[in-house]
Amino acid sequence: MKFPHSQKGLSILSWLVVLAVVAFFASTAFKVMPHYFDYMSMEKIITSIETERAADIRSVGDFYAHVSKGMQVNNLRDLNLQEVLKVTLENNEFRAHLKYEKREPLIENLDLVVNFDKEFRVPMP
Repeated sequence: MKFPHSQKGLSILSWLVVLAVVAFFASTAFKVMPHYFDYMSMEKIITSIETERAADIRSVGDFYAHVSKGMQVNNLRDLNLQEVLKVTLENNEFRAHLKYEKREPLIENLDLVVNFDKEFRVPMP
């Protein structure tokens, strides 16, 4: 038996719910993605020290200066380099520990938190 008024798709209310869910996830992604791009830029700056022969990085101060210049070039202004990066020199290699977290408000008192923690071993050039 066939019903003459059978449903052939989503109702307007269903479309609004789907649209609201998609908008929520898009908003979340747009708030978190810039922090991941900043982190990937920091990773690239730190690992580029190994291949930068012209920079002549021989001390921890030179390491910080190189990373600071890279941050200026990539417009990373919301990170305090001295707080997020700890560098030591051991056995002719730099050990850089990049650790920080960023919070982004989502809804009312709910925040999105991204936590970055990675250690790099970069041989002296």
